[in-house]
Amino acid sequence: MRISSAQYFTMNVSSMSDQQAQLSQLYQELSSGVSLATPSDNPLGAAQAVQLSTTATTLSQYTTNQSTALSSLQAEDSTLGSVNSVLQSIHTLVLRAGDGSLNNGDRGSLATQLTSLRSQLMTLANSTDAQGNYLFAGYQSQSQPYSTNSAGAVTYSGDAGAPSVQVTDSHNVQTGDNGTSIFNSVSAIGTSAVPAGSSSNTGTGVIGTVSLNNPTDPTNADTYALNFTSSTTYTISQTDPATGTTTVGGPQAFSSGTAITLGGQSVTISGQPNAGDSFSVTPATQGSMDVFANLSQLITTLQTPISSGSTTANYQSALTTSMTQLENTMNNVVTAQAAVGGRETEVQALQTVTQTNTLQTSSNLADLTQVDMVKTIGQYTLEQNALQAAQQAFVKIQSVSLFQYLS
Repeated sequence: MRISSAQYFTMNVSSMSDQQAQLSQLYQELSSGVSLATPSDNPLGAAQAVQLSTTATTLSQYTTNQSTALSSLQAEDSTLGSVNSVLQSIHTLVLRAGDGSLNNGDRGSLATQLTSLRSQLMTLANSTDAQGNYLFAGYQSQSQPYSTNSAGAVTYSGDAGAPSVQVTDSHNVQTGDNGTSIFNSVSAIGTSAVPAGSSSNTGTGVIGTVSLNNPTDPTNADTYALNFTSSTTYTISQTDPATGTTTVGGPQAFSSGTAITLGGQSVTISGQPNAGDSFSVTPATQGSMDVFANLSQLITTLQTPISSGSTTANYQSALTTSMTQLENTMNNVVTAQAAVGGRETEVQALQTVTQTNTLQTSSNLADLTQVDMVKTIGQYTLEQNALQAAQQAFVKIQSVSLFQYLS
């Protein structure tokens, strides 16, 4: 096979041009640190890089969402802890209010302290997170949820929503609670039925706390009214909340301090009620659950002077009612705080998983698009030496001709 001089020169120049182009490509990669500058460099790798970039962007958003969620949950957790502390202080004052040695002035002082604690509780109910969103306003997070109207009553202007944020592809986490669920509700579990005496009672009967004897008795959900037909007899009216049907039992003999059975519960009435006096036992979730309204009623009770045996009895019964309502609210707050703590732990666990996935995705993307300096420098040096050798060989071979042999 014969190769002409023109072919020889063309082949060598083309080969050295290819080597020079490869050398330039390697130099560009070393200079930029990027091995995948255009899709044409590696079409399959470019498609994978696009997918990994999308994944990285999504993970970055989830990381931001998780941080925001955790910040809100931590703010709520801290606030609920403060709420519980205020409620504990109120609980202590209610216990003091039951001291029979206190006079009207002493009880008025306790009412003043309770008014201050109620204001503290309202301030906490209007707490905000780091972003300035109200913690207990539901979806109305930009508006203050609690305020006092012209009558002095605390009103709620938020909604019943429970804000949440997406923290993974398939999971949302609740980031807040509305005020209704915290300050205007009680848990169905761990609460006690609320005993109460009519404020118009004229006897000295005082109702005690309700004892739960059989938690599974379905009639515990009924409302009971004890109506005294005389100082020694009473009847029990039982109302089913599902149907509204009221059943009135026959007369029963009354004995002060003896337990009165009400379904799976029991209650005692001490003292001596008069004919026409009445008492009630209401399931925790069916009575007044608004902590601010209950505190206002408690303050009114403490501010009302005691002047006789009947007013003393009514006062003691009212304290029992307020104490039960307060303890139900405290149970609700503790339950809510536990739920918030559980969501905090969940988000923190998801942060760890997301961080691991982000690092892996970044590593995979870097493997596709970033230059392996050691490997590329080796390739560059090899190509450079090969090009130099080709150039030197071409210089020597191109000077060889038939005339040199003939001469």
